[in-house]
Amino acid sequence: MELLRIYDCLCDATRLRLLNLLAAGPLCVCHLEAVLRLPQAKISRHLSYLRRKGLVVSEQVGNWRIYTLVTPPPPALAANLACLQDARATEPVLQRDRERLDQLAAKVDCGCATPGVPRRKVLRLAH
Repeated sequence: MELLRIYDCLCDATRLRLLNLLAAGPLCVCHLEAVLRLPQAKISRHLSYLRRKGLVVSEQVGNWRIYTLVTPPPPALAANLACLQDARATEPVLQRDRERLDQLAAKVDCGCATPGVPRRKVLRLAH
């Protein structure tokens, strides 16, 4: 059942945070690491899970792996992602993650050239 596959992915806080960020567009693991402030191994493990379940896809660009939500998303996934975006208004963690992503867009340069994330020289966000 498609809903079970989706809900398996949504029942983890880290995966919810990743989906919230990927709703803004394609991102490299290094950007997700900077925003979530979690170890790269943990982020990669959750992204791999989301990829196996069919919620995200990835592309190798040089040494970097860029992740994005599947397009077009199946109707059940689209509905749940819309709920997640609505929840951002009341969930401080999701709000903070998107604010950090906005800050990151102006500051990070890992060399991955993720679309929509300009290249600059600062590698870490201020706490």
